[in-house]
Amino acid sequence: MATYLDGILDAHRRRAAADDRDLHDLVARAEAMPAARGFRAKLAAEPGLSVIAEIKRRSPSKGDLNAALDPAALAHSYEVGGAACLSVLTDVDHFGGSVDDLVAARSSVTLPVLRKDFTVAARDVCDARLMGADCVLLIVAALAGEELRKFHRLGGQVGIDVLVEVHDERELDEAVYLGATLIGVNQRDLVTFAVDHERAARLAARIPDGVVKVAESGVRDADDARRLADAGYDAILVGETLVTATDPAATIRLLKGRF
Repeated sequence: MATYLDGILDAHRRRAAADDRDLHDLVARAEAMPAARGFRAKLAAEPGLSVIAEIKRRSPSKGDLNAALDPAALAHSYEVGGAACLSVLTDVDHFGGSVDDLVAARSSVTLPVLRKDFTVAARDVCDARLMGADCVLLIVAALAGEELRKFHRLGGQVGIDVLVEVHDERELDEAVYLGATLIGVNQRDLVTFAVDHERAARLAARIPDGVVKVAESGVRDADDARRLADAGYDAILVGETLVTATDPAATIRLLKGRF
């Protein structure tokens, strides 16, 4: 059955197929970048439930969320509120994001930053490192097994952390077999785009000790955050709730304050 990802991935793969930049040069440039800020290490070191605060202008399912947001100002508010890390959408066509959003957000804070986008090629991994991101997203549902392994290795080679995103037990088993040390469970269903609040709780017990566990999508309030903390998650990635909040810093404190 087709998923909401299919059209997005088709567009990204067409763009990647037309990209003729020299990969060896990109890898060399990425390897020469200054040390990343340590996305996974920050989450692993912080006590209690960490918040990865997302900068997202729009979504395919809900349209504009905060189209006119100032990424630097919002990132600063997130840091003041106690976020451990940032996530910044750089997909232009479907989420209204950009590389400029990531650069502006990262330059305004000291927090590690995830490039939230659809990685479909080795050049995408290098680009994430070159734009200054500290972590890159690999979605198991979007990648063939060999692609997943290749891009995961490349992330380590160029010095960027890798968040491996899964949606079900089979994908989780693949991420664990891969040796991923940072795994995100997306609660959003790929077919219906609806949020399944039981998914993260169900999969948490299958994630091995030593892996930093992140719950993604559908975190609405402190009760959701408590439930995910009780399930064993180290962090929650929160987007819509924060970008639509009147006071994002206070919202982060509320999400963190009960743990």
